[in-house]
Amino acid sequence: MRIDRCFNIADFRKAAQQRLPAPLFNFIDGGADDEVTLRGSTSIFDACQLVPTALSDVSKIDLSTTVFGKKIDWPVIMAPTGTNRLFHHDGERAVAKVAAEMGTIYSLSTMSTVSIEEIAGLTTGPKCFQVYIHRDRGMTREFVERVKAAKYDALCLTIDTLVAGNRERDKHTGMVVPPKLTLQSMISFATHWRWAYDYITHDPFKLSNITGYEPLTGGKLNTIIDYVNAQFDPSITWADAEELIKQWDGPFAFKGILTAEDAKRAVDIGATAIMVSTHGGRQLDGVASPFEVLGEIADAVGDKADIILDGGVRRGNHVIKALAMGADACSIGRGYLYPLAAGGEPGVRRAMTLLRQEIERSMVLLGESRVADLDRSRLRRAGIGGLDREAGALRLNDDARGQTGGPRQVA
Repeated sequence: MRIDRCFNIADFRKAAQQRLPAPLFNFIDGGADDEVTLRGSTSIFDACQLVPTALSDVSKIDLSTTVFGKKIDWPVIMAPTGTNRLFHHDGERAVAKVAAEMGTIYSLSTMSTVSIEEIAGLTTGPKCFQVYIHRDRGMTREFVERVKAAKYDALCLTIDTLVAGNRERDKHTGMVVPPKLTLQSMISFATHWRWAYDYITHDPFKLSNITGYEPLTGGKLNTIIDYVNAQFDPSITWADAEELIKQWDGPFAFKGILTAEDAKRAVDIGATAIMVSTHGGRQLDGVASPFEVLGEIADAVGDKADIILDGGVRRGNHVIKALAMGADACSIGRGYLYPLAAGGEPGVRRAMTLLRQEIERSMVLLGESRVADLDRSRLRRAGIGGLDREAGALRLNDDARGQTGGPRQVA
């Protein structure tokens, strides 16, 4: 499928599936265990409907918001995702360039295939670095110092990956990093010759940020799962996070928070942003989706920290629903990885342009001119004749998972 025939993220997903060998496509596409949380992170948006208003002046639409102290042109940032070179030789460079062009934040993963320093020099756009706490704390501290020296704008600590999730698709397809020809994968690699040619004829795969740490990593990589289980520290505590915040001394996000209690504690020790995230449904299966708990977290935090919804966003109206519920911005991962796999930098640019157009068009049709003015008066629960509210908050379901809402209350 040509990228000029892709008109939404679902189309780019199909194009990525056509271009990538099965192990690589499923590495992007899959989640943990039965993938209940993966599916639910997108389908939950259907439980919430938008409420338009008529005859408002929407001749000018303002999509700008502020995250990490940076005003950005539209409320979508690029989430940190690793190993981008596997999917297209443009890799992280393509995503960083498009983010800068479109006036938003690019987040680089520890597990990226382009280094902290190279990305820092590639664009002048705002940047965040995502870090894990390794068993060797000196390694983590060194990452932070490198990010400081490279003048990144924010640091993000992922806290939901103490061990790797059970990603059974990767086991079925024989996915290893870097890719190797096995009996399981031979046919798939052979029938996707365009990807194979690009992979062979461009820079070799490497995890650039951990190159040089071979004595700490055992000198080799077998799979990402092996690396996570061997190197990430499951003994980390709030005290360790607080120490990292002090070392960084700048805008700081926790990624992977799903409860109001954890969000409040994160703010208490110095976090300036909360990324409500399930790691794309790739870690603990069966937990609530980010949108499902967004409101209660936004209520708990108020204006003490930025709230970023991370997970499940596939449409512009998903972004609008999240902002109305209390988020300041959304972040996407698969939303740009599918286009990257399908068409490199041009694919990412087209997909992000289409997504921004969806948001702007939906704002016009909603009758709202500024995303900063979105609140819960713009939401209702699907299938119900009137808003079901308790203490001023919209409820998306009737069970004990319960109440969601955001800081912008409606009388």
